[in-house]
Amino acid sequence: MARTLRTPPSTVARVLLRLPAPLHRRLAREAAAQGLSFNEFCINRLTAPAPAGETLGLQTLVIDRARSAFGDRLAGVLLLGSWARGEAAATSDIDVLLVIDPDVTLTRDVYRAWDRAPLTWEGRAVDVHVAHLPAPGAPPTSVWCEAGVDGQVWYDRDGGVARRLADVRRAIADGTVRRAMAHGQPYWKGTA
Repeated sequence: MARTLRTPPSTVARVLLRLPAPLHRRLAREAAAQGLSFNEFCINRLTAPAPAGETLGLQTLVIDRARSAFGDRLAGVLLLGSWARGEAAATSDIDVLLVIDPDVTLTRDVYRAWDRAPLTWEGRAVDVHVAHLPAPGAPPTSVWCEAGVDGQVWYDRDGGVARRLADVRRAIADGTVRRAMAHGQPYWKGTA
């Protein structure tokens, strides 16, 4: 069943837009496939966040903040989730993975500085996750498997993040690890 907009009439503006018939048909098919009215589908497309290539300001903001927090112990920064996949909705938060050196213990204290001054970009929350690089040959953790599927490397101090990400992607491609679902939530498990 298609969802309909429940916007008060006083906040809606009417727009007449002439589209080439083939484009209109394609958009109408996409709307139907998503169970949306054509109108709601168009609104969703027009209010979606900018494509990842247009997020240079966000990238700079996150990297600068991570460098100020971890200095030379910052090994990398990756964009994850719906923003990395190009599927972010107008209300989507922005998932970022900060990769830090293993001599920095991953405790709640690592997150407290971020929590005291939450990072936002264009009104959207930046949800920060912190991890170490997977050890060479070690099975990747779930966060690294998710990064392997659609993560985008924004900063890589010495190429180590790209090398480990390539290892994770190979493990997924050769079936060493695979994605499963439990209670509607994805998780990763080794097949060996």
